[in-house]
Amino acid sequence: MPFNIPILLTWLRVALIPLVVGVYYLPEHWLPLADRNLASTLVFIVAAITDWFDGYLARRWNQTSAFGAFLDPVADKLMVAGALLVLVQLDRVNAIIAFIIVGREITISALREWMAEIGARKSVAVSSLGKIKTAVQMVAIPMLLFHDPIFTVLDMHMAGDILLWIAGVLTVWSMFYYLRRAWPLIKEKSGAL
Repeated sequence: MPFNIPILLTWLRVALIPLVVGVYYLPEHWLPLADRNLASTLVFIVAAITDWFDGYLARRWNQTSAFGAFLDPVADKLMVAGALLVLVQLDRVNAIIAFIIVGREITISALREWMAEIGARKSVAVSSLGKIKTAVQMVAIPMLLFHDPIFTVLDMHMAGDILLWIAGVLTVWSMFYYLRRAWPLIKEKSGAL
C-alpha cells in the first residue's frame, strides 16, 4: 500500500465520517442541536475539501496509484451514505431519495468492479455527469446538516432539499448513462455464460 499526502488526505476523510454522524449522538446538554448541526456541517465540508484536494495533489505530484483510485471513491461513498443516513434519521431527507442515491452508488460500484474484471473499466469511467451529480450532493448535504436559516434570509434546509432532489435526478440519469454504456458488454458476456 503506497503512502503519500493524497492517500493520507483520503484516510483523513474516512476518519472524519464518524464525526459527521457521531456528533448527533452526543447528549443535548453537552452540545445543543444547533451546535451539533454546525459541527457536523464543518466536518463534512472539511472532508469534502479533502476529496477535491487529494485528487488534485495526486495528479499534480504524479502520485496516483491503484490503491488511491480504489480508496478515494470508497471514502466518498461512505461519507455521503453516512450523512444521508443521519439526515434520514433527523427527518431532514426523504428516505426514498437517500435510497436512490445510495442504491445508485452500490449499483455503479458493482458495475465498475465487474467491468474491470472483464477488462472494460474505461467504458464506465467517471463522466462529467457523474462529477456534476457529486458536486450537487456535496453542496446539498452540508446545507441539510446545517439546517437552520442563515441571517433569516436563506433557508438552508429548503435550498439543500431542492439541491438533493436535483442530485437524485442526476443520480438516476447518470446510472442509466453508465448502464447504457455497459449494456453491449453485459449482453455479450451474459450470452456467453
